Amino acid sequence: MSQTPNDPAGSTQQFQNFQQQGQPDKAAKVNVGLIAGVVAVVALVAIIAVAIGMTM
Repeated sequence: MSQTPNDPAGSTQQFQNFQQQGQPDKAAKVNVGLIAGVVAVVALVAIIAVAIGMTM
């Protein structure tokens, strides 16, 4: 019983189409979680600074 080899990566044409599509630019996405974390840290530092200023 002979079996023909099956290429799991697909055909050359499929690969060329994939390559021509390109990759989405990850730098264009805004990381909302990072921005929210930075804003929270800045707010916390401001609150601590005001609290320390009131005690002096």
